[in-house]
Amino acid sequence: MLLYYLIFVIAVATYYSSAGDGIRTPKQRFALFAMLFFLAIIVGISDMLGGYDRYIYGELFDDTADMVSDGIYNFALTPVAAEYTKEYGYQIYNVLIGTITDNRYIFIFITTCIIYVLLYKSIKDYCINYPFAVILFLGLWFFFSFTYLRQVMGATIAWLSVRYIIKRDLKRFLLVWFIAWSFHNSALVLLPMYFIPVRKFDRQNIIIVMVLAFILGMSGGPSALFSAYGEVDSERAGSVSNETGFRIAYFIEAVFFLFVILKRYNEIPLKNANVVLMNMALVFCLILLFFIKSENGGRLSWYYMIGVISTITYLCTYSRKNKMFANIIVVVSFLLFNRILTLWGIMLYPYKTFFTNGFRKDDPVEIQYEYDHNYDRDKFYRTVFKLGKPSK
Repeated sequence: MLLYYLIFVIAVATYYSSAGDGIRTPKQRFALFAMLFFLAIIVGISDMLGGYDRYIYGELFDDTADMVSDGIYNFALTPVAAEYTKEYGYQIYNVLIGTITDNRYIFIFITTCIIYVLLYKSIKDYCINYPFAVILFLGLWFFFSFTYLRQVMGATIAWLSVRYIIKRDLKRFLLVWFIAWSFHNSALVLLPMYFIPVRKFDRQNIIIVMVLAFILGMSGGPSALFSAYGEVDSERAGSVSNETGFRIAYFIEAVFFLFVILKRYNEIPLKNANVVLMNMALVFCLILLFFIKSENGGRLSWYYMIGVISTITYLCTYSRKNKMFANIIVVVSFLLFNRILTLWGIMLYPYKTFFTNGFRKDDPVEIQYEYDHNYDRDKFYRTVFKLGKPSK
């Protein structure tokens, strides 16, 4: 566990050491690159940590890479296409990486690097204080980048479309959004954002909408909605719509961020960028309240999370007078960070990389979902880089 706490400490130390440098300075930009590069390495070289999703994606990739090695490049015929019938972008992506490597660890590493490059781009473009934004990322989303590879990639691609919401460029927005949707169909939830007016809404009306969303969430309506729509995440058929009781974490997170934003509502500029990202933060809260009884419905809020990171970062760092407020958010981010770390437990620690053979002792996820025990004896028994040659 010490490694993960060290990551958070480094991020906090970076923020406080650069607190007097203003906003978006070259020093901050370098710090952002260095921190995300470090995080990408930590996540990318980890050995199947975080849950069973890596095993699902690994097995589908291995089977697809075998077909590519046999000279079959038709993405529609691949095992990943059979599993994710509508995610054409993800199907093509597996085939493309399958031309480079047969090894699931290299596939996961490349995927992780792409995710963090996209994350770097969004934080650089939408946030005014990069180290502080990384602290929020650690609290809200870092651990999910270990396991939910496909949806995290879909969300970080989708965030690239925010610039076109700001610029009111529908064609480019739809193009980027479609690419995100082709990786994970849950990106559908971002589509309405373009059509929300770029303006500040009355605070009282916002509260009324949030209360209504909460009431609907408590009624079980979201489950019926998902049943009508069908599978949003095909590897968990119906899991998003399954009710698991009141999700107190969703409620606290939504109410806290909603309170922070509405309390300092007048401090948010009327510039298109600030208003769009603030409205995304409000939709983030709305989704959490709407799916207050759903097992995984809160994952749909990920497409709007960049709004929270951007808006809260702005409110905390646009003026040095907000230092105390920023300190509170740092503490809250640590509590969110620590909650996931302790909740996931064995799925994250002890930390192990794929540079050593074998597997972690008594890992329940590995015991249940490992599909190829040849990886236990030799992590690189499948071709690492094909270099134009078939692997078999």
